[in-house]
Amino acid sequence: MSDMTEQERLAAYDRMYADLLKERDKVLADMDRLRAAGKNRGATYQQLMAQKLTVQNLIGRFEIYGIKEK
Repeated sequence: MSDMTEQERLAAYDRMYADLLKERDKVLADMDRLRAAGKNRGATYQQLMAQKLTVQNLIGRFEIYGIKEK
């Protein structure tokens, strides 16, 4: 496996950040759907809540270094 160039590394970080934002949006939409169906006390909802917190934590770490949503 060859080493990444600096440009490839930056592009990989950009993709990872974009993927985290997409994952967050999907989790929030899934939580909204379950909440609307009155299923916000179930195991699936609780798993989504944990996933949301994890993803938001990772997004927050990017923001500490100045990378933020546009």
